[in-house]
Amino acid sequence: MDKEKEKLFSEFPPVSAENWKEKIIEDLKGADYEKKMIWRTGEGFNVNPFYRKEDLPAGYSSCQPGEYPYTRGNRKCNCWLVRQDINIDDAAEANAKAKKLIGNGVDSIAFKVKGKLVTPEYIPTLLDGIDAEKTELNFNVCPGKAVEFTQLFAEYCKQRGFDLEKVRGSINYDPIAKELLAGKVIENYTETIKALIEATAAMPEFRCITVNSGKLNNAGAYITQELGYALAWGNEYLNAATEAGIPIDAVARNMKFNMGISSNFFMEIAKFRAARTLWAKIVEQYAPECKCSGKMNIHAETSEFNLTLFDSYVNMLRTQTEAMSAAIAGVESITVTPFDRVYEEPTDFALRIAKNQQLILKHESHLDKVVDPAGGSYYIESLTASIAAEAWKIFLAIEEDGGFHKAVKEGKIQKAVEESGNSRRTALAKRKEVLLGTNQYPNFSETSEGRRPIERGCGCHDKEENGTTLAIRRLGEEFEQLRLRTEESGKRPRAFMLTIGNLAMRQARAQFSCNFLATAGYEVIDNLGFKSIEEGVAAALEAKADIVVICSSDDEYAEYAIPAFKAIGEKAIFIVAGAPACMEELQKAGIENFIHVRVNVLETLKGLNAKLGI
Repeated sequence: MDKEKEKLFSEFPPVSAENWKEKIIEDLKGADYEKKMIWRTGEGFNVNPFYRKEDLPAGYSSCQPGEYPYTRGNRKCNCWLVRQDINIDDAAEANAKAKKLIGNGVDSIAFKVKGKLVTPEYIPTLLDGIDAEKTELNFNVCPGKAVEFTQLFAEYCKQRGFDLEKVRGSINYDPIAKELLAGKVIENYTETIKALIEATAAMPEFRCITVNSGKLNNAGAYITQELGYALAWGNEYLNAATEAGIPIDAVARNMKFNMGISSNFFMEIAKFRAARTLWAKIVEQYAPECKCSGKMNIHAETSEFNLTLFDSYVNMLRTQTEAMSAAIAGVESITVTPFDRVYEEPTDFALRIAKNQQLILKHESHLDKVVDPAGGSYYIESLTASIAAEAWKIFLAIEEDGGFHKAVKEGKIQKAVEESGNSRRTALAKRKEVLLGTNQYPNFSETSEGRRPIERGCGCHDKEENGTTLAIRRLGEEFEQLRLRTEESGKRPRAFMLTIGNLAMRQARAQFSCNFLATAGYEVIDNLGFKSIEEGVAAALEAKADIVVICSSDDEYAEYAIPAFKAIGEKAIFIVAGAPACMEELQKAGIENFIHVRVNVLETLKGLNAKLGI
């Protein structure tokens, strides 16, 4: 058999990387290889068009799942938990909803508990009939009530006779997140950490120190930023707690990372793999008794940054690929954000879909049956190394400057993430980043039907006015506001495509222009083509167009554009689709408006709205 294999492969001579590159350059037919084939990411490194074995990073680890440094996962199985959130004040109502979710396949619940509800009577009602050994229970509680709640929960589990070593879950104690989101500084948090660790000492699977780096993701941070900051954030707690005399093993084993997932499918897989690797090495520097203390417990939540108000069902596609990234990467649990979260409290239908998205990954795609399927992929392994290297630079820079908490106090983290978010919004405005249905390929006939974005604060009622807080704004908000203003004006502008000349060019430019203008909520009227400018202008005026877009080839604009512009006159806004060589000549004739791939779509549409009186 071996000889047969040797004979088979002997028929295929080896092909070098240089040979592949030469073939690609040949197929590009003169186009620049660097510009066309090298992806320059916002994360600080380039991605090549293909990878081979020799591209594997130096020191590439072939460790197995469950082995240090846990690149391939903390476990030898990929049994992640399906989590959903419950934000209901009434304990009995929240309990009923939780039991329904558990019966339908959810095995991790996150309750939001207001400080005033932290009483001995509340917990038994909230958790009545729920098996704390089988369902992971997570609690978001006001930081000032965290210790009291944890003590009450531990006592409840003991009284109910649960095996405390099997009780899984977490208390979301993250004082630095409070400062990031509300500007509220919590001093001496190490005393609280110490008390929480003592309260959960008999529950080794219940974690009480969290790092909520998903908030950075929702504010627009790049992947390497979220990871670099998450590592520094976690190290801040390790350092503070161990200096206070708490053993490193006790601190590290009580930590949980709540991380975001963006739509960058392969890079998110690599991010979680890199995260486990780097965290294990950080914990190792504290000399734990067992290397296993360096296992990074990750809960992943799909991003809210890229969710949209319009064409909201597309949100399901975004969250599905995001959930796949986290599942393939081997995280401990996942929350899929309901598709309607932007504009309403999620309906039962949206929650059911969000839950089913994970169940499909388990029971139909069987992603829970394979551990680290990305392991060994030259591309994924290279991405893992690149993300780890860039994130490590960020981590070291923060540590050298005094640590994460100092950077938060000085507003450096908030500023850096806001700059990243603004950079991505600018990329969206120029269509260098695409948000389907928002800045590209909008649903022409869709209206908001009264839907409006819900402003979601951090949930902190004691927000400091003078604090520098994290600006959490979705990517597509400005496009949505533009479209809503058009809708609320009571007048839907009509954009008419005056298509003439070269068939291929007029059709391509008409399609481009329709997509361009419909993102502002304009009615677009496409046409098959006109035999003359006079015929096209007459049809546009008959259609009572507010905007007329001439769509033709660059060469023909020299002939058609100026006569069309003069014929339209003041009756409508005149636009040329493209950036022809004769643009300067057209501008001298008085034509001001040109739309093409290099313009800022958002600013152009804002300008048109202003001219239309919207």
